Order: sequence, then C-alpha cells, then structure tokens
Amino acid sequence: MLNDPYPAAERGQNILYTAFTQQPKHFDPVQSYSEDEATFLYQIIEPPLQYHFLKRPYVLEPAVAEAVPGVRFYDAGGRELKSDADPARVAKSVVEIRIRPGIMYQPHPAFARDDTAAPRYMGLDDAALRGVRTLSDFAETGTRELEAGDFVHQLKRLADPHLHSPIFELIAEYLPGLKTLQAELVEAGKTSSGWIDVGDFELAGVEVVDRYTYRISLKGVYPQFLYWLSMPFFGPVPPEVDRFFGQPGMAERNLSLDRWPVGTGPYMLVENNPNSRMVLARNPNFRLDRYPCEGQAGDAEAGLLADCGKPLPFVDKVVFSREREGIPYWNKFLQGYYDASGVSSDNFDQAVTMTSQGEVNLSEDMEQKGIRLLTSVSPAVFYLGFNLLDPLVGGGKDASPAARERARKLRQAISIALDMEEFVSIFLNGRGVPAMHPIPPGVFGAREGEAGINPVVYTWQDGAPVRRSRDEAKRLLAEAGWPDGRNAETGEPLIIHLDTTPGGLGDKARSDWLAKQFRELGVQFIVRPTDYNRFQDKVRQGNAQLFFFGWNADYPDPENLLFLLYGPQGKVSYQGQNGSNYLNPEYDRLFDRMKVMPDGPARQAVIDRMVAILQHDAPWLFGFHPKSYSLQHGWVYNRKPGSIVRNTLKYQRVDVAAREQARAQWNQPVRWPLAVVGLLLALIILPALLHWRRHERATAVDVAVKRGAR
Repeated sequence: MLNDPYPAAERGQNILYTAFTQQPKHFDPVQSYSEDEATFLYQIIEPPLQYHFLKRPYVLEPAVAEAVPGVRFYDAGGRELKSDADPARVAKSVVEIRIRPGIMYQPHPAFARDDTAAPRYMGLDDAALRGVRTLSDFAETGTRELEAGDFVHQLKRLADPHLHSPIFELIAEYLPGLKTLQAELVEAGKTSSGWIDVGDFELAGVEVVDRYTYRISLKGVYPQFLYWLSMPFFGPVPPEVDRFFGQPGMAERNLSLDRWPVGTGPYMLVENNPNSRMVLARNPNFRLDRYPCEGQAGDAEAGLLADCGKPLPFVDKVVFSREREGIPYWNKFLQGYYDASGVSSDNFDQAVTMTSQGEVNLSEDMEQKGIRLLTSVSPAVFYLGFNLLDPLVGGGKDASPAARERARKLRQAISIALDMEEFVSIFLNGRGVPAMHPIPPGVFGAREGEAGINPVVYTWQDGAPVRRSRDEAKRLLAEAGWPDGRNAETGEPLIIHLDTTPGGLGDKARSDWLAKQFRELGVQFIVRPTDYNRFQDKVRQGNAQLFFFGWNADYPDPENLLFLLYGPQGKVSYQGQNGSNYLNPEYDRLFDRMKVMPDGPARQAVIDRMVAILQHDAPWLFGFHPKSYSLQHGWVYNRKPGSIVRNTLKYQRVDVAAREQARAQWNQPVRWPLAVVGLLLALIILPALLHWRRHERATAVDVAVKRGAR
C-alpha cells in the first residue's frame, strides 16, 4: 500500500491506531486535568478505584485497591457514629484504603540499582547526563512493588506551591493539613534553590498504616471523596521517581513527571512527541486484570460481553498521530488507517443520516464499509455565562434590589431569545440536547419530561418542551428598562458584549448567528475576541460580560455540576469555578445540605429547589449537553460510550487480520491514471519521433544523392 502512513515494520502487528488534535500539556498527575491529557494518563496511572467499564449508571469498583473502602464517621469527641448520622454531628470522616499486594511498576531507570543495591541513576551531574534526551537513553531499568506510601507521597505533592495543582483549594477544604504543608514548603523554598523532597514533611490527616494500607481523615462529611479516588490526582507517585526527576539538569532536558508519567497501569508512554506522534506500549509488569463479565441490558447483544474473563490489555501498542486538520483525519479513517473517529460538522452528512423523527442512522456508505456508530449524551454542559458583577447583566456588586431585578429580567429575556435548538441544529448537526439546568441526563437530580423543563424559557405542549415566544422575551426586556432595546430614560441603545477566544463563539458564523438573534430582540451585539490567556484574565478579574464555558463532569454526582454556581466558588473573590460570580444565600445553604446527602427522594427535593432558583435567577443561559457520536471500524471491539470512564484502552480489541484485508482492499493502487498519462506522453512524443525519423531519412537520401553526383 503506497499510501500507508505507518512504517512497514508495523504491518500485521497488534496495534490500535488513533489520533489526537490538541497537544497534551501536563502528564504529572498532580497537575493534569484536561480531557486530551486524560486520554493518555488514565492508561498509565492507576488510582485506588476505577469505574466499571460497562455498567450504567456508573459504578465504582476496585482498581489497585482490594475493595471500595468504607467511610467511618466520628464526632468532635472522637466517638464513632453510625453511617446514617446527622452530618452536622460529624467532625471527621475516615477512609482507609488497602492496596493489593504484588502490583509492580513499569520498568523505569529510577528503579535501577547498582551492585550495592543503591539507586544507579542518583547523584548525576551534567557530564553523566550529556547526550541524554529521553528515558530510553538510560541503559538500565528496574521495578518494584506498589506500596501505600506511594499514594501518601502523591497526596503531599498536591501541596507543592511550584506545581499549582488545580484541585488544591477544593481538597484542602476537607484536608486542612494541605494548607499547613504548603506553608511549610513555601518557607523551605526560601532557603533552597533546588528541588524540595515533600517526603521530608508530614501531612496531617494522612498516614501510612502498613506497607499496603493508608488512612485519610477528612474534615466533616464529603461523600464525593470516593469519586476522587478514581482520578490520577490520588494515584501513586514513587518517591524515588520524584527524586530521580528532581535532579539538576533533568528539567532542562524535558525529563520530568510532566512529560514522562510513571505508573502500574496497562500501558507506559514510550514515545512523547506532541507535535506529531505519541505511543503507548504494553507494560510488561502489568498485573492480572480481566475483562468484565457483566454489564447492563443490551451489552450482551452488542457483543460487549464476548471477551468475558479474558486477560487485559488486548492490544500491545497504541499509536496516536497528531492531526491538525479534520479532512486528513477523516480520509485516513475511511482508508482504514485510524481504527475509530469522531463525527465532526464537516463529515456529518457523509457519516450519518437523520430521519424525520430526528433519529440518527449510519449512511449507506458507512454501512457498506462495516463501520459502526456509537452515540450517547455526554455528562457535560456548555453554557453562556453572565457575569453577575457586571452592572448591566448582573446589577453590579453593590446594586440595589431594583437594579438586580432589572438585570435578572434582562438575563431571562436573553435566555428566551437565543434559540439553543437552532444553534444545536445549525452548528452541531443536532449533536446536543438543549439544557434546562446544569445537570446532564443520566446524572442523579436530572428530571425528565414536563417536570424537567425550565419554565422560564419553555412551556410544555403536546408532550414536548416548546421555547417561549420572542414577544415574551421583548416583554421581559421592557420590564428590565430596555423597551425595544433602548434605555427607557435616555433612549441609548442596549449593547451586549461577548468575550471569547478564537475558535469559540467568536467565529464569524457563530457570531453572525448570535448578532441576528440579538438584533431580532432589538439589541446590539459586539464580540470581543482575545487570546486564551487574556480571556482567562478577564474572567478571573470579573471584566467579562458574557462568556461561553463548558464543564465535563469529573464524577457522576450533581454536586460536581451545581458547585459551578456555589457562592464560595466565585471566580473573583475565591478563584473558584463559579465564573458568573453568582451569589444566592438560599442556594448556597441548600448546596451545603445537598452535597452531603445520599441519593434518594430527600436529596432530589433539595436539588429541585436549587434548580428552580437557578432557572429563576438565570445566571447562565443553559446551553446544551453535547451528544457524543463516534465511529469505529468493524474490526474494533469493546468500545462503549461514557466519558466518565477514561481508562478504556485496555478493554479495546482489534482483529488485525480483518484490518489488513480491508486496508489492502480499500487502498489498491489506481493504475488507470498512469495508463492515461502514458498515452498522453505517447501522443506528445510520437509526432516528434516521426518528425525526427523523417528528418533522418531525408538527410540520408540527400547525402546519397550528393555522393552519386560526385
């Protein structure tokens, strides 16, 4: 195959081929927090827990832990309480995690030992590091068993002021010892210009019980903590690996945990070139892990239980190629050079068809190639946020009740006028569900049917939500003091500003659509595009007016979505995730109550009230919950939608022979153009050749005549 983009040596190998579009920035588990990084990191780092691959709703299960740990509650006097104790009585929650013995790390030079059993690659100087550019430049590697202390070491690293962990403030609220440790590390940094070993410090509330057991004591009640135990933030970092990368000269050579993560997972990173290619290879020391034998209804029929009990992982290597443009990505998928692909707006019509009832089916071309379509609603929300500190759309920080009420009606008017159904249809090819509130479908707290609509924006008619009319939006606009889009007192026009980044809603087609929506409301609309860093600064400082944000749920609990509008998470006052700087005392009280409640009718009632408050106050224009559309070739098995489950590569299997056959069939050399080119060349050359031959003959005759004349 002349167009094969991969080395010939890879043909026929048990490799999964995929692509990435955005460069991953952080692989250090203390810092990494984005989806493009999770694609790699979750295959390398194993936290104590993971989500069951197939079960929905999502279920936590042990990864390297022996079991999902229980939580014990204690009052202020140290007396243990019952599991259903009033959260107000709980002073401390204790989680004890026991790790399974015998789990080994991937081969790594930090574990290599010399003849005296001392670390072989410690105390290196510039001379020893000359010529070293990657981990493979170290001749020897080693391994060791996973221990409880490795998890405690990583927890201490959350406090490192140089690493800027994005979850520090949140976790420190329940683990106050982190702030104490951070202050100690700051002081230590004043007298040290080099790397500081966090292992030399204590972290109050965290202790190693024995080689395989550690204990975490949390302040108060935090039921969602177990979800965090499934994330790399709470995975293991061996102290000797930390020390290895902390040596002088390592960072200058891009040798760090941020580029070369170390773990016990099924794969290890063996090639890191974020500009072109990333490669994960099977960890030869990976523990015995087996494919699940149970799931949910329909999994068996979909073939998702066919590999029940088989050892994982199935593929030996995963090759990620960087694709900057969508068309080459799509073409390589159609040629069989990528095993799976998303569905973008550019190739949507080629990939799927929509019925009159809105059902999505594969196109005939895709079906003929044996391609399969996977769809699901992602546990995410995209929204247009209003900055409540802005005098126009929020009333301002010290606004009067009347001013806040006018701003609220303005936000409601805009929420009605901007037709999200139309936006999803035009710009997402229908790949989204209009949002009624922050909680996506499938997460506890999200109601369906008439009970689930936003009554400020929709009515319920003939069994479906119907957006309120533009006339209602104009009525609210007039009540806000802007009849027909002009100030009722001064006559000045109402101007709304959207702060955005290139590639966001500032793109011309989207901004033109937004301008049209506002124009029909009688409002002028201006886009203020800026680079990403400047945009983030504007939001942090409260200088944005409207902005477009999205949030992928970290774990399947409404707390992880409703906290985005929690007062103590205000962006300006607390550097939190509440970019709207929304503050409602009743909502905050209900949030404090809801977050510690178990799922059930009582918690649902509290969530219903919280949602009603948000719908009335409209701090967001609740945009949409994205639908995930994914295509895979028929030779790929064991892929199931569900973005909460991120360690999925170990479950996927490839029929290499079927792929090779399809590639050969779909990429046969097309020879007829060569024949056409040859014919054209012949037609061009033949007259010249005939002319040359006539000329030669004529010359020969002429010479003969002259000789005869002599």
